[in-house]
Amino acid sequence: MKISELKVGSVNGEVSGEIIDLEDARDVINKYGVKMKVASGTLKDDSGNIKLTLWNDDAGKFKVGDKVKITNGWVSEFKGTKQISSGKMGKIEKIA
Repeated sequence: MKISELKVGSVNGEVSGEIIDLEDARDVINKYGVKMKVASGTLKDDSGNIKLTLWNDDAGKFKVGDKVKITNGWVSEFKGTKQISSGKMGKIEKIA
């Protein structure tokens, strides 16, 4: 699946791209009072780009220039901008 084809909701399948921008991980407290790590960046493929959100262990695992694949991820929208994460049921991994 291409980034330009992503719609809000769960992603059934795979999306691959290159991380072209990534902030340092920071600590946040979720709505349940649980401390978590988060890092925001941008994922790009030949069809476009999307905001990428990495949580907890994933937040420190990747860097700019890494090519990654997200399987069964989650797309949400915040302030009119789509963003993707691996979500609770998906995974993100570095590819060659």
